[in-house]
Amino acid sequence: MGYDAQFRVWRGDADGGALQDYSIPVNEGEVVLDIIHRLQATQTPDLAVRWNCKAGKCGSCSAEINGQPRLLCMTRMSTFTEDEVVTVTPLRAFPVIRDLVTDVSFNYAKAREIPSFTPPPGLGPGEYRMQQVDVERSQEFRKCIECFLCQNTCHVIRDHDDNKPAFSGPRFFIRVAELEMHPLDTADRRDAAQEEFGLGLCNITKCCTEVCPEGIKITDNAIIPMKERVVDRRYDPIVWLGNKLRRRRP
Repeated sequence: MGYDAQFRVWRGDADGGALQDYSIPVNEGEVVLDIIHRLQATQTPDLAVRWNCKAGKCGSCSAEINGQPRLLCMTRMSTFTEDEVVTVTPLRAFPVIRDLVTDVSFNYAKAREIPSFTPPPGLGPGEYRMQQVDVERSQEFRKCIECFLCQNTCHVIRDHDDNKPAFSGPRFFIRVAELEMHPLDTADRRDAAQEEFGLGLCNITKCCTEVCPEGIKITDNAIIPMKERVVDRRYDPIVWLGNKLRRRRP
């Protein structure tokens, strides 16, 4: 059985905008992205929204639904009651381009700052040998679809725009952790994680983990282990002595 839902959608651009109200038919089994597409087809053809796969795997349709960062294509209308007003707004942490489309180029700039995978010298393709436990540990982080919901909900970025130059955010902490935990990677990213990417600014509230559509344990499996590695590197007396001795070798 269908019904008419009340939608409130943010319309505007970088110069400003406002929420606009719509009444739109909803059919059984639909998701919020279906309703946005119906609005485009029937009432507001100039409504801008970014989407691609409609299967929760491309991360394109990120937005805020009733104030919660979500994927439009993975939020079922059955989540809401028939008399509930559904409010759809753009990601708050990033500049608005138009309507529900935001400029997420900040994230791609941060991605370019992370040193790439650095295998041992002379190790050729097909010569990699890893234990299954090491594969599974880093494979979790590779499930990321770059929806940037974690970036958007992180209050260090969301509430303090001036932190962006010094803080990469949870999506890139899992990238650093993936490389740092890879048994064949020879680069040391612990100092960079702390000094260049802002790992110390994270106070592990786990809000990033809560919104991840892939269920990645960002805080427990990436950020906290990276913090522990940084602390070991800087403050463990045995590690400190070992680093000193290695530096003295001719």
